[in-house]
Amino acid sequence: MFCPKCGGLLMPSAGRMACSCGYKQKEGKICEKKIKEKKLEIIDSKQTNKILPTVDADCEGCGHEKAYFWMLQTRSSDEPETRFFKCCKCGHQWREYD
Repeated sequence: MFCPKCGGLLMPSAGRMACSCGYKQKEGKICEKKIKEKKLEIIDSKQTNKILPTVDADCEGCGHEKAYFWMLQTRSSDEPETRFFKCCKCGHQWREYD
C-alpha cells in the first residue's frame, strides 16, 4: 500500500498503516498472523546411513567395495549434481563430479 499524500510506502504502526511523512490510515486495522515455528530435527549419522542407498564403489581408504551414496546441487543449476560417497566399512567420504 502506498501513501496517498506523498506516494511513500505505508508501514504498520500501532495497529494501522502509516507513512514517514505523517499520514496515518484512518480505516481498517492490521491483523497479525502468528506463524508456528518448525522444530529442527537433528539426525544422527548412524541413522542417516540406514536410509541412504548403497552402491558398488571402491573406497580409497580401505579398499571396501560398498559405499553409501547421495547427490547434492553444489554448483549452479545448469551444472550436473555432485555425487557423494561414504564407505560402509571405514566411513571415508569422497565426491565425484561429472
